[in-house]
Amino acid sequence: MGLLEFSKLPVNTLVGADWKTFKELTAGQHIASDKRGKYLLTRAICRLLSLAVPLQDRKFRKLLASQRPAHDPLFILGHWRSGTTYVHNIFAQDPHFAFTTTYQTVFPHYVMALQGMFKPTMGWLMPEHRPTDNMELAPDLPQEEEFAFQNMCPRSYYNFWFFPERMQEYCDRYLTLRTATSEDIEAFKQVFDKLVRISIWNTRRGVKDAQYLSKNPPHTGRVKALVEMYPNAKFIYLMRNPYTVFESSRSFFANTIFPLQLHTISDEQMERNILRNYVELYRAYQEQKRFIPAGNLYEVKFEDIEQNALGIVEQIYSQLQLPGWDAARSAIESYIASKKVYKKNKYQYKPETVRKVNEAWGSILDEWGYERL
Repeated sequence: MGLLEFSKLPVNTLVGADWKTFKELTAGQHIASDKRGKYLLTRAICRLLSLAVPLQDRKFRKLLASQRPAHDPLFILGHWRSGTTYVHNIFAQDPHFAFTTTYQTVFPHYVMALQGMFKPTMGWLMPEHRPTDNMELAPDLPQEEEFAFQNMCPRSYYNFWFFPERMQEYCDRYLTLRTATSEDIEAFKQVFDKLVRISIWNTRRGVKDAQYLSKNPPHTGRVKALVEMYPNAKFIYLMRNPYTVFESSRSFFANTIFPLQLHTISDEQMERNILRNYVELYRAYQEQKRFIPAGNLYEVKFEDIEQNALGIVEQIYSQLQLPGWDAARSAIESYIASKKVYKKNKYQYKPETVRKVNEAWGSILDEWGYERL
């Protein structure tokens, strides 16, 4: 059991940002008076650690900057709480897939240097399970890379964890890229490509045909930019019952944001943001998926994966022409079997929840074939 409770963190995850990113992200932001102590401690630690950022930068330029991965990535897309973590962990059992680790998401600048010093301490302090569900946590487990990206670049949707008052602005600019500038998009491409290369080096250094495995809900609104970077990238898009997604997202965002935010918004405003941004993300994906080459996209309901995970995964390997199914099958089958005892959160849909989802997401329910309540 970790020594720190997630809800009582004395700092937020910006401790792992480089100083330039921290300054640009926090410049002119509203810091609530009751969050100022956390902000100042986070800032002080970030400033101190940033002195070591050049160590990794030099090693990256020497070892990785001129190398291109053997394969374009496999991207797992879908709204938060749509089963992306479970699917991510399934594919991560395949030893040819590389991924961003939980350690790397907090300390992306200290992976190629100083990881041996920082990671044991992180493992000692961090909780063993996520605060919003029962999924396990550990420094070397796969994690969604947006948490790393936000510490490498100030142009991240996850800025809203710290500054939720600007959540909708960040959605339009950094999640769906609807108001993004050309500079925003180019910065995203450069930083993300660097993150991919370091992740492959970190988790599959000795695998010649290593392929990056991405699980990152924000990428659902960036498909066009991703295909421009990786023309032969493969994509899995997950759908899940919107009533469940709404209840789970509301709980997830409310609980996760508490120890990270530097000012607050009301529960009502967060709920409105969830309802609105879900639609924006859905529309962005529907508009951009046409850029994915034929045969490189697999769309599936999470409920179907729950019923037949091994069969669906085998279909994905076949349709997307992913290498390594025979070698990976045993490990994937064992992982799926081990999670059959996992107890998910149960949701009771209140009439008010049903009304809100039907009003805001009714057309999506119909499009995906979920019965309206």
